[in-house]
Amino acid sequence: MINKMAKLSKRLKKSFELVSENQVYSLDEALQIVKKYAVEAKTKFDETVDVVFKLGVDPRQSDQMVRGVVAMPNGLGKQVRVAVFAKPERMEEAKKAGADVVGGDDLVEEVKNGRLDFDLCIATPDMMVKVGTLGKVLGPKGMMPNPKLGTVSNDIAAAVKQAKSGQVEYKTEKAGLVHAGVGKVSFEESSLKENIIALYHALINAKPSSSKGVYMQKMHLSTSMGPSIPLDIQKVVS
Repeated sequence: MINKMAKLSKRLKKSFELVSENQVYSLDEALQIVKKYAVEAKTKFDETVDVVFKLGVDPRQSDQMVRGVVAMPNGLGKQVRVAVFAKPERMEEAKKAGADVVGGDDLVEEVKNGRLDFDLCIATPDMMVKVGTLGKVLGPKGMMPNPKLGTVSNDIAAAVKQAKSGQVEYKTEKAGLVHAGVGKVSFEESSLKENIIALYHALINAKPSSSKGVYMQKMHLSTSMGPSIPLDIQKVVS
């Protein structure tokens, strides 16, 4: 056990040496560090690349909550299982659109009884009276359909396509932080960069009018097990 801990500490120490203290990096530099870390760390799985933003908002104020969803230009590197709640006459449409799980009242009951073999839920507006009863089940898992996120829609095909292509749901947490996974270490640097910039612009566009002062304050890039790399906000989109 001690040898394993020593080995882990040595690996982590080496990976953290890639990031200099009190230095901020351009997005390109940070992505190069992420790639180098992946090679040197020799992890046995394809780590997720994470981004953390510090926004100048107070999420305790309802008019300063930043929330939304943005499609990733290059996906997220994982298969997304989509469930669609629809009336019988629209179930075939949902299946043809590529939904993995389709149902109506029967699916509502199955979910109440513990069925959760999917990652994201979509519902047509006329099903929300029934789906709304699943708030205690789907809410804590962040899967409750929401019109603001495009998961309550009459356009089933478009909603399923967007969900399958890879999208990030963002929401401010305590202290105005937004955490999001934007792809895998195995992605090309250019693909990760495009995904990060797409999320960056989505957050900029979602700035509440009540937010005063500096809105985009800090930004860090990391992998699931790697060091946190502080970014130079001014150079993110340069």
